[in-house]
Amino acid sequence: MHLSELTEPDLIFPDLEGIDGPSVLREVSERLAAAGRVRQPRRLLERLLERERLGSTALGHGVAVPHCRYQGSSKLLVAIGLCRQGVDFAAEDGEPVRVFFVVVSPASAAVEHLQCLAAISRWVKNGRLARLLELEEPDEIYRWLGEAAPADV
Repeated sequence: MHLSELTEPDLIFPDLEGIDGPSVLREVSERLAAAGRVRQPRRLLERLLERERLGSTALGHGVAVPHCRYQGSSKLLVAIGLCRQGVDFAAEDGEPVRVFFVVVSPASAAVEHLQCLAAISRWVKNGRLARLLELEEPDEIYRWLGEAAPADV
């Protein structure tokens, strides 16, 4: 599965300006609302922060996969955000997080939610991040995600 199958260009945010984890998640929630993908960005932010309180979703090596089930979503959404300056996200390796894969799914999509998280994790472990961080435009990132080697599902 190519990551381009999980997202769309309007869900790619290459210029996040947050200075910490909560502000990055707030910014992504607001941008998802501005894109017409969620109706209640504050509620989405609450759900994402609730999940982070259970334990950091940082995978290490500058990547985090914040995720939640969200009642206001009718289908699985994957937003990709780049925070070029990096923020502390309580990663075990201590590295600041620069790449956020934010997964939002309806409660009815439990299997798809887990498959998506697994695909992202495999993709990240295959060392594709350096090129991702070199790209600047959503369409450019989306095209590259479709060309990069797929993550096995």
